[in-house]
Amino acid sequence: MHIPPKSGSAPFTLSVLDNALTSIGTTAQEGLQGVIDLAGLADRRGYHRFWLSEHHAMPAAATSSPQLMLSRLTAETKNIRLGAGGVMLPNHSSLMIAEQFGMLEALAPGRIDLGLGRAPGTDGATAAALRRHQSANDHFPQQVLELLGFLQADFPNGHRYQNVHAVPGPWQAQINRVPGSVSLPDVWVLGSSTYSASLAGQLGRPYAFALQFGDSDVDSAFQLYRESFRPSGIIDEPHTLVSVLATADHDAEEARRQTLSNSMAMLQMFQRKPFASFSPEEVENYPATPQERQVIDTYVNQTYHGTPAQVADRLEELQGRTGADEIMLVVSGHTRTALNTTVDLVADHYGMSAD
Repeated sequence: MHIPPKSGSAPFTLSVLDNALTSIGTTAQEGLQGVIDLAGLADRRGYHRFWLSEHHAMPAAATSSPQLMLSRLTAETKNIRLGAGGVMLPNHSSLMIAEQFGMLEALAPGRIDLGLGRAPGTDGATAAALRRHQSANDHFPQQVLELLGFLQADFPNGHRYQNVHAVPGPWQAQINRVPGSVSLPDVWVLGSSTYSASLAGQLGRPYAFALQFGDSDVDSAFQLYRESFRPSGIIDEPHTLVSVLATADHDAEEARRQTLSNSMAMLQMFQRKPFASFSPEEVENYPATPQERQVIDTYVNQTYHGTPAQVADRLEELQGRTGADEIMLVVSGHTRTALNTTVDLVADHYGMSAD
């Protein structure tokens, strides 16, 4: 549903991204069950999309394979769009991703999104273990084109993959004499730079900007995307999404405290330590140096935290400034209960419901 902001800015759509957080003391099973519960809640509350990220070798993030989790969520939800935000394509074969998301689309027709990113989603050593050679990023545009060719079964004559087909997909439907068009997943380009913005515009695909990774220039990226956009037949006008860290609570101070877990995890990542989620109490008692405290405070401030009204004010200011069509809440907090609270309270603030 479109949200009519109380501040008078343009309507926008709200969605949710879950990093499958597993805090200190939480098992992978508990974390993944929390994902299932949150997806069901977002579905019932009328959010537009529910995305999962791809991360590797990070103790605080349990989804090394979003597509595996999405296959479970197709049976756990009814209306909400489900997607990967995203698949780090250079870690994978384009053909296998086309096959996997073709299967997901067959399980939940018209509800699957495939967001494509070029970062490794991990550290350099783990990226190497994924058989991701150093120049993998350089080939990202070509790999995206190959993926689209497999999904749409439309490689040109003479292409080396002309007779290689992703199943399920259009080719299978043609061979099996299935009438009508075949439902395909919506393909998004993800990023946090002008590089990804330009590529999304040239391909005529929707573009999602990950503002949760730092103080990146979303305004310039959206401007370049809109200027470089070429209608693709998939969408005829630019379509933008921006994702932000968000934590809401009736108690604004508690919302701020919940942001400490992710902020400390980011500090550890910068220090080449495991990306782990400690409790707010442990972070508060951590003897941080001035430099460490600056990093923690920076990520606390970048998180849209506070009461539902305070979070909504920042969301609406962001939408008004960027003109984003959609805003995705990267729910942040130490407990799964805190993530559910954010999703519930923001929905309450805007009167959202799927019913």
